[in-house]
Amino acid sequence: MYDFLLTPEERTLRDDVRRFVREEVSSEFLRKMDRDEIIYPREFVERLAEYNLRGIRFPRKYGGREMSWVAEVAATQEIGCLGMALGCAFVMPSIVGEALNTFGTDQQKERYLKPYLEGRLVAAEALTEPRGGSDFFGATTRAVLDGDHFVLNGQKRFVVGADGADFFLVYCRTNFEPDAHKYERISLLLVEKGPGVETEYHYGLLGCRGGGTGRLVFRDVKVPRENLIGELHGGALCFHQMMIPERLTSAAGCLGVWGALDLAVRYSNRRSAFGRLVRKFQAVNFLVADSITQLDAARGLTYMAARAVDEGYPNMRRIVSEAKRFATEGAWNVVNNAMQVMGGIGYTEVYPVERALRDVRLALIWTGTSQIMNLMIQHEYYDEILNQPYDRRHMEKDAMSPDESERCFTDEDMWKVHESKAGQ
Repeated sequence: MYDFLLTPEERTLRDDVRRFVREEVSSEFLRKMDRDEIIYPREFVERLAEYNLRGIRFPRKYGGREMSWVAEVAATQEIGCLGMALGCAFVMPSIVGEALNTFGTDQQKERYLKPYLEGRLVAAEALTEPRGGSDFFGATTRAVLDGDHFVLNGQKRFVVGADGADFFLVYCRTNFEPDAHKYERISLLLVEKGPGVETEYHYGLLGCRGGGTGRLVFRDVKVPRENLIGELHGGALCFHQMMIPERLTSAAGCLGVWGALDLAVRYSNRRSAFGRLVRKFQAVNFLVADSITQLDAARGLTYMAARAVDEGYPNMRRIVSEAKRFATEGAWNVVNNAMQVMGGIGYTEVYPVERALRDVRLALIWTGTSQIMNLMIQHEYYDEILNQPYDRRHMEKDAMSPDESERCFTDEDMWKVHESKAGQ
C-alpha cells in the first residue's frame, strides 16, 4: 500500500525495516520497556546498526546509506509501530547526526559520527531547561571559555537517553553581553559523559518508557574547545537546522499508529453485539472512516514535507511544521478512535492500544508543541506572502467595488508593487 510514494530503492529500505520490526523486536521486549525494566534500549540500537539502519541520510564513509528524506520517513513510519521510545532511539541519529554532518569538523565526524552510526556510541540532545520549555534562546546553562576549554554549568531536563548516552549535544549560553541578540547568545557543545555530568533524576513517564529520560546536571564540566560544533555563539543556526529532523521524524513516527487502527478494524470484524458484527454499526464505521482519512492526510503532508526538504524548497520549514502539527494531532485522534471502537478491552493491557495512547500524547508536546507549530506556520506564511509580488489575476473580479468597502490599499497600489517586482 502507498508504494507509489516511493522509488524501488526506498521500497526496499521500507521492507527491510518492516522485516526488522517483525523479526528483531519481541513483544516481551516492548513490555519490559513499558515496565521500565530496561533503562535504555542499547541492544535495539546495536541491532539497528547491524542492519545498517542508523544513518539513512548520511554519507557511506561514516556508516550511512546516502538516501533521501522520503526514505527516512518511510523507515520511521515502520519503526513508529513499536512506540515512542524505540522510535526516538531510531531517529536520534538523524537529529544528532544532522548537527555533526552539517556543522561538525572532519575530526568530530570521525570521532563521534562514525562510531555513532555504527552503533558503538549512543548520543542524546540536551535542549530543554527547568526554567522554560519552548523558550529555547532564554537558556541559562552557561559555558565560559577559559583558554582551550569551556567550563560548563547548568541543567537540562526531559533528555531522552540521559541514562544510556555516551555523549550529549548541549545548547548553552556563551555570549554574556547584556545587549546580545538572542540568536547570538547560544553555542552548541559536544559533551562526553564523565566527571561533572550527572543524571540527577529519572522521570516516571505516562508513556515513552524505557528510553532513559532524565534530568542532566553539569557541574564545572571541562569541555575541550575542539568540541564546539559550528561557530562560537552560532548555536542558533545549528538549532534551526536540527529542527527539521526533530519535527519531520516526529510526524513520520506518528504515522505508525496505523497499527492501532488495523488492530481495531480487525477486532470489529470479529466481535459481535446485538446479534451482528461491531463493524456493521454505522457509528463504528464513521470512526474508522474519520481515522483513515486523517491518517492518509497526515501521510500525504509528511511525505510532501520530506520531498520539500529533499528538493531544498524555500518554504520547507513551514511545511515541516504543518506536518508535525497535523500528524501528531491526527495520531492522537486515530488512537483515541481505535480505543473507542474496541471499547473496554482497548483500555486494558490485553491489547497495546492503551500503550499507544499513552505514547502518542507526548508527540503533541515534544520537538515543539502544536501551539509553537502554529506560531511557526503563520510567521513563515506571512513572511512568504509579504515578501513576494502580488498577483492581480486572483482579484480582477472582486465582488465589491472600492466604494462599497474600506480598503487599506487599492488594486492600483497592488499592481504597482507587482510591476516593480516583475521588473527586477
